[in-house]
Amino acid sequence: MEIAAIIEENERRKIALTSPYDPVKGIGCCGRRVQCRDEWLPQAVVDECPDYSALPEVERRRVRVRHDFEYWCATCATVRDKLTGQPVRLTLNAPQRRVLAIMESQRTAGQPVRVILLKARQWGGSTLVQMYMAWMQLVRHTGWNSLICGHLRQSARSIKGMYRLLLRHYPRELLDDDAPKIEFKNFEGSSDVQVITGRDSLVIMGTAVSEDAVRGYNLAMAHLTEVAFWPETAMHSPQDVMRSVNGTVTRTADTVVALESTANGVGQFFHTEWLRANTGESDKQPVFVPWYEIELYRSPVRDVLHLWESMDDYERGLWRDGRTLEMIQWYHDKRKEAASHAAMMAEFPTTDTEAFVCTDHGVFDLEHLDRMRQHCQPPQFTGDVEADYKTVNHVHFVQAASGLMKVWRLPEPGVKYVVAVDIGGRSDESDYSVIAVLDVRDPANSKPEVVAQWRGHLDHDLLAWKAAQVATLYNRAPLVVESNTLETGRGTEGADGKFLLHEIARTYPALYRRNATHFGFHTNVSTKKAMLSNLIAAVRDGTYIERDHEALDEMATYEHTSNGAYEAKKGHHDDILITRAIGLWMARESRSSHPAISPTDMKSLAPDPLL
Repeated sequence: MEIAAIIEENERRKIALTSPYDPVKGIGCCGRRVQCRDEWLPQAVVDECPDYSALPEVERRRVRVRHDFEYWCATCATVRDKLTGQPVRLTLNAPQRRVLAIMESQRTAGQPVRVILLKARQWGGSTLVQMYMAWMQLVRHTGWNSLICGHLRQSARSIKGMYRLLLRHYPRELLDDDAPKIEFKNFEGSSDVQVITGRDSLVIMGTAVSEDAVRGYNLAMAHLTEVAFWPETAMHSPQDVMRSVNGTVTRTADTVVALESTANGVGQFFHTEWLRANTGESDKQPVFVPWYEIELYRSPVRDVLHLWESMDDYERGLWRDGRTLEMIQWYHDKRKEAASHAAMMAEFPTTDTEAFVCTDHGVFDLEHLDRMRQHCQPPQFTGDVEADYKTVNHVHFVQAASGLMKVWRLPEPGVKYVVAVDIGGRSDESDYSVIAVLDVRDPANSKPEVVAQWRGHLDHDLLAWKAAQVATLYNRAPLVVESNTLETGRGTEGADGKFLLHEIARTYPALYRRNATHFGFHTNVSTKKAMLSNLIAAVRDGTYIERDHEALDEMATYEHTSNGAYEAKKGHHDDILITRAIGLWMARESRSSHPAISPTDMKSLAPDPLL
């Protein structure tokens, strides 16, 4: 690409970023607006006050601030300038305006405001949320209590300091004529609970380990900050705080719940909530703000030719994705301060996936998992399988909304399947047992695909029969049971694990066995490494189709340990993941004339061939 063309394209991109913005006149502001004199007002202003233009100036301002948050920020809200430290009125930057547009679209539609913000640094996400809640308390409502909850007490106190500055500089003329001075005062002697005089509203400061402080107050809003860093202990968890908040903040108009944080790896509460929001399973709208949207992160280009020739593939990718040279120049220079590019991406992520993966030690690449999620979908039906007691006679599906079996595709005549089983425990506190069915028809023309799954807690003898019944329905598929639990006797709840599989084999001859005397797939150092490497490659290359989001969630929380092993992050499961690893490995080994592990360990002597 010629340098002249690069410069021309760069100028076009810079112009596209410079749309006019004047919050006082209402130019470039969010929401539906109508012109009144030289101002562009929210439609709600005109609806409330048709004779708006005839009002005295102070009355016009009082009406407008009730409906125009951006105008209120620019004329009423004082913050400290990030560069000078001096008090200034708040003019929202581009990322703040984008997030506000989402919040306001919810509010003006009469919906509760619910967002989860994944942040790059230094764009004012916490400031926006706190000012929005202050606007609700100072302008729109009285008796509108709020919670500020951080991972450390200092986090909440710094936001409290922001609020104090706002109150100290708030324009007196916009308050009701007989209203007292607005300020913070301790409520019932507590410095962690402040009442805003004249508004009858409480601001409660808490931490992630003090969810009990939430109880007893009628909250309308909650600002939960740096949630990814909230500790999880035996006594306290982020889920506890969230339950307390959800239990007191009603789902009514003008209520606000905002979670915001920089990333801190995968598997913890914030990451899980982010995934739920991204897949539409949460009530919160996900918003990611990448570094390049932040105007602070741009530098003058000293030499276009030198910059272009020094850009690596990643930086060329930024250009292809529409970034300006000024953005790339800043990124190029900033990278020199970081110990590695991964460290740079952790601090200044370009995508939401990059934000999480670069702060973690995960086994699976989150971008690959995100790509696989496009195939996930609700099951065709949920239910279970039933048959005669401890047989594979009269096996049939039973549909039930509360069933433990998900079926994405019913059995098809002539199709080859494999059924993989990971054994858990009987009690609700133990690991789950999982029975997974994979379609492994001709691999030259189709990818292995997850078509059904049972997951729950069940006595091991009944689980073994259920697995055989599922395999029977799916064309008497090869049944591969991960047998470590049964062979060691741990968690077998009094049953003879080896006997269970021998009993099944008498009725179901397609039960996998690795040698003449041992049924079941034994996971050891060699087999586990091989089958997990095969699964990692399948996810990377997209060579199998996953239907269940929970399987990918488990992969997202699977990590390298300090001793080089693989295991689920504390508090998470890997039972679904293991069935995928076993099923794909057996499909691979059945096609391979050169197994990756010893023939003695993998040999199958079942009467029916594996596939």
